[in-house]
Amino acid sequence: MANSGKIPHLAVTLGDPAGIGPEIILKALADTAITANCKVTVIGSSQVLNDTFKQLGGEKLANPATLSILDLPLEGKITVGRGNEASGGASFGYLKKAIALTLKGQFQGIVTAPIAKSLWKKAGYDYPGQTEVLAQDCGVEKYGMLFVGRSPYTGWTLRTLLATTHIPLAQVPTALNPELMTVKLDLLVECLKRDFGIKQPKIWIAGLNPHSGEQGQLGREEQDWLNSWLETEQKKRPEINIIGPIPPDTMWVKPGQAWYGSILTPPNPSKPPLTKGGSVQENPADGFIALYHDQGLIPVKLMAFEQAINTTIGLPFIRTSPDHGTAFDIAGKGIANANSMKQAIKLAAELTQQRLTIENC
Repeated sequence: MANSGKIPHLAVTLGDPAGIGPEIILKALADTAITANCKVTVIGSSQVLNDTFKQLGGEKLANPATLSILDLPLEGKITVGRGNEASGGASFGYLKKAIALTLKGQFQGIVTAPIAKSLWKKAGYDYPGQTEVLAQDCGVEKYGMLFVGRSPYTGWTLRTLLATTHIPLAQVPTALNPELMTVKLDLLVECLKRDFGIKQPKIWIAGLNPHSGEQGQLGREEQDWLNSWLETEQKKRPEINIIGPIPPDTMWVKPGQAWYGSILTPPNPSKPPLTKGGSVQENPADGFIALYHDQGLIPVKLMAFEQAINTTIGLPFIRTSPDHGTAFDIAGKGIANANSMKQAIKLAAELTQQRLTIENC
């Protein structure tokens, strides 16, 4: 297998221009290590980027004059920190342009800054989120939200796929079924093999009910179909180690140990519980499937709030995004943490390079 020799060209969308997107993008692109292995073009308003640089300027921000920017001028007035219909419409336009140009081959991947779904709706675009627009425009029916984070303490990588995403909790039991679970498992296995190079992955799958139903005493879904589905899938995939359904309250204990290192000792007030350089005793799994939004994202954000990256799998290209929102309350103050954006660009470059390498084998 030979390296393709290509450097991935990524589109980075500005997100909602009234949020922290402009700030974290300029902070991320000021770090030369982040763009060492990729070329970046920012899709958004040059005026917003220039205004942000002037207001918050300094060594910690990239100068827009030095960046590749595909300028989409604002069509309405916005106020930093106060999103409105104009900012929502602008963020939708940035995404649509990035998708169109990536499908044409101008870019190999997309990194999206945060948007406000409520402002999309005000602007006349009724979508649950950016993921659904990406899938629609790419003509993809099978896709998933995978959250990826690399521990700064141990180097272990957490990968969590959501079986269901932005739906009310009451709808989760009826939305889940063997067909949906097979689609999500297919997507995760393909992603682990193709994008992460893990040929024989170990995958943990959560139960739905407390104690995974307690033999039907605390819910019937495990007994009625989830257990038998798991048995069938394991027989179909002998090269994959599938474990489940794991009681949701205990599933995240070993991932927590792998993330933080050896911390399961009695607390010592004289020593901090978390120290860098810890070692991972065991890799619990290469991927995890959580059955609904909060079941997966509460532990992900508890462990990896500043490291976790939202990755849309099932698309014809790589798409990543920081796992946080627009943060209108701190926009324009210069205090937004750009680490998640940095990691989103870095991961997009790594995964895109992996795909380019495979395509040129």
